[in-house]
Amino acid sequence: MSTLANQLVLAERQDVARGIRLLLGRPLITERGDQPAFELIRRRQGPLTKWFDYHCGWQLVVEPRLGYARLLKIREIPDASRPARRLRSGKAPFDRRRYTLLCVVAAELLPVPVTTVGLLADRVVQACATDEALPPFDTASKSERMAFVDVLKLLESYGALLTVDGVTESFVDSTKAKVLYRVDATVLMRLLAAPVGPSRLAVPAEDVPLRFEELLRGTVRETRYGGADASDAQRNLRLRHSVLRRLFDDPVLHYDELGADELAYLTSPTGRQIVRRAAEQGGFVLEERADGLLLVDPDGIATDSRFPDDSATARVAALLLLEPLTAAPDGMAPEQLTAEADELLRRFPQWAKSYQSEDGAERLGADAVRVLGDFGLARRIGGGRIVPRPAAFRYRATTTDSPAS
Repeated sequence: MSTLANQLVLAERQDVARGIRLLLGRPLITERGDQPAFELIRRRQGPLTKWFDYHCGWQLVVEPRLGYARLLKIREIPDASRPARRLRSGKAPFDRRRYTLLCVVAAELLPVPVTTVGLLADRVVQACATDEALPPFDTASKSERMAFVDVLKLLESYGALLTVDGVTESFVDSTKAKVLYRVDATVLMRLLAAPVGPSRLAVPAEDVPLRFEELLRGTVRETRYGGADASDAQRNLRLRHSVLRRLFDDPVLHYDELGADELAYLTSPTGRQIVRRAAEQGGFVLEERADGLLLVDPDGIATDSRFPDDSATARVAALLLLEPLTAAPDGMAPEQLTAEADELLRRFPQWAKSYQSEDGAERLGADAVRVLGDFGLARRIGGGRIVPRPAAFRYRATTTDSPAS
């Protein structure tokens, strides 16, 4: 093979590896939002599509003329550890109200290519008033306007809503704010990754709360794996996809979190070979430990969330609380973690201002535990006790003695 051919093969491998990690970190990439990333994915669409389909069973949709690439990531069990977040200071997760408004706003945007913030708010008011399953939307309430703006900002970040004139945040202060939008309906329709649309699971509104978990699982049901009479090929396909989805979508994969059949597949010569090859093709460093597997992205492209990270108080507290937690292998009770959090607040009175209150230590401890759980570093066991996971010991503080001078 000529030197030029070798260089072309190497360039393609590097592009594919970067494209894999870009899409894992940002499953929706638009040409308008990140032209270099979109161009790379467009150029390497073929091998990227094959990689995601073979290893994870995820569909990659690339629309060059419409200017977007969408990786439809699906999990067998819906995961709530990556909620939509408000794009304001603190980046708090969406609550029930904001998720409700997100669905209503998206539905009202579909038929209108251009709109204003006021007209859209009026459409949402009318939609909520005519559907008895929805609570009313009151633009006279500032908290309601803030929730509405959080939804619009999220859609802007996805590229589904484009601001032509004005500033979205101005609606928080006044319902008379003038903001003009252009709607990208193609991107809007691609936001939902579920293979089964919620509308196809039509049930009476009063039954939804009682059957919510069942209905949620129904939206991610995939027929390709068969049912009780699945063939050996279908079972192997499901095992490969379920294991690699978790490995490439979670911070760490602990063996004790896998089913017996998944563990058998992962530790088999074939399964281990596929995992190693997939990690190499994605440009990852694979750490194989006695307790599980960990993928490291040397360039930090593939992750949408980092730890350690000083961008949020709860993440700083989570790192600080790992020291007493890993020193107690049997775990700590919530009250003990609250006491540790209280000590942190006492030692650093100018830090964590939003937690400097009567119940601040309890809230800080709970938020820190939530962070540790999301990153696979801790979990709750019977009675609410929090125990460290094996990956947590990577962050344990060590002391190095300096040589005598």
